[in-house]
Amino acid sequence: MNYSLVIGLRYLRSKRREAFVSLITLIATLGVGLGVMTLDVVLSVMSGFEEDLRDRILGFTPHLVISSEAGVIARDPGLVERVRAVPGVLAAAPFVSGQVMLSSADEVAGALLRGVTGDTDAVLDVSAHLVDGSMTALAERHEVRVDDAPRTVELAGIVIGRQLARRLAVRTGDALTVVAPQPMLTAIGPVPRVKRFVVVGIFESGMSEFDGALAFVPLAEAQRFFRLGADVSGIEVRVDDIDRAAAIAARVAPVAGISYRVRDWMQTNQTLFSALQLEKTVYFVVLLLIVLVAAFNIVATLVMVVMEKRKDIAVLKALGATGGGVAAIFLWKGLVIGAVGTLGGTAAGLGLCAALQRFGIPLPPDVFYVSTVPVQIHGEHFLAVLLVSLAMCVAASVYPARQAARLAPVDIIRYE
Repeated sequence: MNYSLVIGLRYLRSKRREAFVSLITLIATLGVGLGVMTLDVVLSVMSGFEEDLRDRILGFTPHLVISSEAGVIARDPGLVERVRAVPGVLAAAPFVSGQVMLSSADEVAGALLRGVTGDTDAVLDVSAHLVDGSMTALAERHEVRVDDAPRTVELAGIVIGRQLARRLAVRTGDALTVVAPQPMLTAIGPVPRVKRFVVVGIFESGMSEFDGALAFVPLAEAQRFFRLGADVSGIEVRVDDIDRAAAIAARVAPVAGISYRVRDWMQTNQTLFSALQLEKTVYFVVLLLIVLVAAFNIVATLVMVVMEKRKDIAVLKALGATGGGVAAIFLWKGLVIGAVGTLGGTAAGLGLCAALQRFGIPLPPDVFYVSTVPVQIHGEHFLAVLLVSLAMCVAASVYPARQAARLAPVDIIRYE
């Protein structure tokens, strides 16, 4: 075994008169471990929040959206089939979108009305967030009595968010009136465009952007309501790998044609996810300072060891040890301190993250959109923290090692 490693490991064990130095060594090791554990846990929690938010957004936002600069896509029966044939595309469906006012017996609220087909359930995950009713009920007409009328009428279905349902004080089976902001011109002047629907489903995503301002109706009903004929607002697409959405969008664009624009989910939500990534980076840098403080403790520890071992260093050099060999002793000691602290902190962080995943920490439902703290363990994050921590600990050992290598044995033996 290399003598530098043997002596470096020997210096980790203290004699009684060097107990203070060993205490500092222990503190430095615990500091590195604490910093690594904290950094691992925070990155896992941040990743959990980011991925949970992404999944909720993608439940109501398609992976790709094909739209036209003109605002609508003219009738093209083969366009959806051509898009579905592109490698990487799992499903595609047309949709209609427009701003409306929803009115119940007592309340009024603004909403984004989306006309969808039965294929939309393969593109979006709305059904997974339903708390009442079903999306399949949109394809049927339902008999309902309106305003205590003596007879029932058949109405198309509408699916709305839970916050919207609470604001309008409606539940499944109740009728809603949809009012378009642009009136219909008639011989007697402008007349509001009004259509009645019956609530057949209520969803809850945990995000007010969807729960309080989104409603789904059958595509044909939306086309008639917005007077689009056979035209649609766009085509929504689901891909097999959301991380490759941009690459698949590049393949879809030539198939769709130059008159259409293809955007992926990252472009649609670029501001939000850029802010989340910046926040994660800032947390990483700030918490890395904990490891840096522990690294300074390693510097102090090794400097004190060099001072304590001046005679030993002089004897080693007198016996033929080179400056590089002496420096290696303290580099090994710093590396061992860093390795023990880093590996211990990584193991503790992994265990704590696993415990959080299994048992969870409850969160107030009126503040957060999740009931417990989400944790997502990524091996690459743990590996990056481990490597950066080890690099910092080795870097902290360089100065004391160089000081030890520069000691002249003649001067030490002469004066001590």
